[in-house]
Amino acid sequence: MRTLLRSLLPLAVACLTTGMSWAANDPFVGKWKVNPSKSQLTDEMKIEAVGENKYAFTFGPGAVDTIVADGTDQPATQGTTLSVAVEGPNNWKVVRKKEGRTIIMANWTLSADGKTLDDDFTGYQPDGSPTKVRYSYRRSASSLGFTGTWDSASAEVDSSIELEIQPYEGDGLSFSCPALQFDRKTKFDGKDHARTGPNVPPGTTSSGRRVNPRSLEITSKWQGKIMGTQQIEVSIDQKRLTMTIRQTGEREPKYILVFDRE
Repeated sequence: MRTLLRSLLPLAVACLTTGMSWAANDPFVGKWKVNPSKSQLTDEMKIEAVGENKYAFTFGPGAVDTIVADGTDQPATQGTTLSVAVEGPNNWKVVRKKEGRTIIMANWTLSADGKTLDDDFTGYQPDGSPTKVRYSYRRSASSLGFTGTWDSASAEVDSSIELEIQPYEGDGLSFSCPALQFDRKTKFDGKDHARTGPNVPPGTTSSGRRVNPRSLEITSKWQGKIMGTQQIEVSIDQKRLTMTIRQTGEREPKYILVFDRE
């Protein structure tokens, strides 16, 4: 028995040392702060009239909410509620909640010529702290009022967005970006692992792989269907990190966020 232990001990120490070395040299580990001038947020949405004061809102592929615009909380996708209050001919207020807690609030303003829509968007973290983004949309399909297909032409990124990456179980990584409600622990074994969290719908999984020493890819699924991917890359000098988020079925990346190492 002692002989067996002596033979296994060097192997265990070697494995532990290798894991610690990997974590210490991983170029992703550290704290990062968003660079607003280098980052880009895009968005697409569609609003259709389906009845008297009733609308279908498409905020992403397969994410359709159909509600009456009367300001009341109504059942919506992924266990949330959605309310739309008409506050004027060119002003709507949109609020999404999860279990009674406001997670999104947006004030929409339609231009006088009906060609652009400004969105003062606020996302709320679990502790209630806000992150603000101002989107500007252009109408890409002919319609009247708020109805139509809209593509964001520009967005102002909140300079307070921070990302922290730490080692997780061997060669895995944990990502924490409260401002974007991005909080996950990822193993890079290519297998689907269940995700949990206050804003994560049941049945959500993610899988990760290391494309190369400075590049990662994470795939998110809901009920087995791919919903989007995130590519994360670190520059050669390891001072800059770029996160590109794509949703399945959309033409352009949802986010291209560039972070500088703190």
